Amino acid sequence: MKTIVLSLGGSLIVPDKIDIDFLKNFKKIVENYIKKDYRFVVYCGGGSIARKYQEAASRAVKLNNEDLDWLGIHATRLNAHLLKTLFKNYAEEMIIKDPTKKIKFDKKILIAAGWKPGWSTDYDAVLLAKNLGISTIINMSNIDYVYDKDPKKFRDAKKTEKISWNGYRKISGSKWKAGLNLPFDPVAAKEAQKSKIKVIVIGKNLNNFENLLNNKKFNGTIIK
Repeated sequence: MKTIVLSLGGSLIVPDKIDIDFLKNFKKIVENYIKKDYRFVVYCGGGSIARKYQEAASRAVKLNNEDLDWLGIHATRLNAHLLKTLFKNYAEEMIIKDPTKKIKFDKKILIAAGWKPGWSTDYDAVLLAKNLGISTIINMSNIDYVYDKDPKKFRDAKKTEKISWNGYRKISGSKWKAGLNLPFDPVAAKEAQKSKIKVIVIGKNLNNFENLLNNKKFNGTIIK
């Protein structure tokens, strides 16, 4: 049985409002591959729910990074419960919050959410992959490649299809900040490099996701 660890960006679950079409199609693909003897670990991000709570609270009172992180963490848990409900026939009952504990994984899908302040669910996904003995994470979000600089701000930003962890960490920096918009967070990148875990960054296109699962040519960036 092949285990896929997927860090699923909250921007795909809730870009502004819940993306029902994306979730329905994602569910269909995952269930098809379950029948082909795959199993999936899905780590859920917070998406616009996290940002809206963080922005609203920040306008009402002065918050520190830990306060902002906790709002984001609870948003990931709400999204995780949504995913668990969608996959209720296949998913483990318990949503994973602490990725370092001994984990029961008898069913075909394991859903996970945020753990502690100081990093994103990308870092949690790395810890869970280590825990399960998995050496590759698929990072699926609204960012389709690793770029040398922010493509939303710079028209001349260049994408790359392969990059080392040293090269990626020069782009990402070393510090985590709540709401940071990077393909893979800096704290997670440091841990993935130390643990020799490969991360594949892909965008939200589900046909592209299937190409990757089928070992076909796909659009994205391999970091290792």
